[in-house]
Amino acid sequence: MKVKFPGYVPERMKSGELRHRVRVEGNPRKRIRIPVGPDDPAFTEHYYAARAGQTVEQTPLKPVARHSLDELVRDYLIWLDAQVQAGNASSMTLKQRRSLFGKVCEMKDPEGERMGDLHHDLPPAGIHHIIDQWGEATAQADNSRKALSAAYKWAITRGRATRNPCAGIARVHRSRGGAVPWSSSDVRAFLDAHPEGTTARRWLFLAMFTACRISDARTLGRQHEVIRDGVVFLDWQPQKKGSAFVSVPIAPQLLAELRATDTEGPAYILSEHGRAYRSTAALHERVRRWVKAAGLENRSQHGLRKAMGEILAEAGATQHQIMAVMAHTQPATSAIYTHRADRRRMASAAMEAIKGFSL
Repeated sequence: MKVKFPGYVPERMKSGELRHRVRVEGNPRKRIRIPVGPDDPAFTEHYYAARAGQTVEQTPLKPVARHSLDELVRDYLIWLDAQVQAGNASSMTLKQRRSLFGKVCEMKDPEGERMGDLHHDLPPAGIHHIIDQWGEATAQADNSRKALSAAYKWAITRGRATRNPCAGIARVHRSRGGAVPWSSSDVRAFLDAHPEGTTARRWLFLAMFTACRISDARTLGRQHEVIRDGVVFLDWQPQKKGSAFVSVPIAPQLLAELRATDTEGPAYILSEHGRAYRSTAALHERVRRWVKAAGLENRSQHGLRKAMGEILAEAGATQHQIMAVMAHTQPATSAIYTHRADRRRMASAAMEAIKGFSL
């Protein structure tokens, strides 16, 4: 499939050399020359920078052996970075895979050689060896297998590899339940530690009454408010790839908290410098400190999200209603909450039925 790049104007010189130039968006008379064409993995990075009137500072790539694992993951990451720039992939996925590949390539094979120096045509035993090197970090082992599988699938579609050595290799991580849901006493302890008017309290209300992910809590603000029939809604597209668009009415408790102060900015949750948090990791660290200040441990925004799912189910919300609030696209994800609540209701009804039974 041929992809069109608006504003890309290649020119054939008299010498036969092809010169690559890009018109600046909004200023078509200005053209910026870029060093590579569409066939190069780095093209999209240079293209989108030029469309914005900027240039990319070129740093020489670290020399790697031809057809090595180093080369395969390097070129895959260049492609994935371009997908992020185009809005087709998550920056969090890129960050995670870059970190994982760095560790995988530095691992040693049974003979003491760097895995990254080996030919990328690894046998399945090579993938099992990588998984084993993670030891007890089984979640990281599964993530590295998933990342490598994605890289090999990319390579196969481009004629760079003939098979995926990760195919058929099962997960090794067994979930222990994930994030701990907050209890009502946890919420009370947090509110007691963070009085009205504090950013910590505002964060808790936002996280609870929207069930948003922390990546969205960082960016949600007045610009996402929409009034429909006199009711204030929050409308946003979650940053997590594949999530459904969310449109929820703002609960009265949350609206009161958001209007409790006159402070306005690019987001509801601002740092002490009055700016939105620059990354999800930065807000996550701040939340960790707020939680610790409340005397709580092992509590997170995802735990609040899980608690909200359970509260909605206990209140009688249907599977599809929970999907709409929590941006799920698969009914099975929301069914986790409704099945649990349904079983409790059925158990209660069953015990009520035998209440008068005597032995």
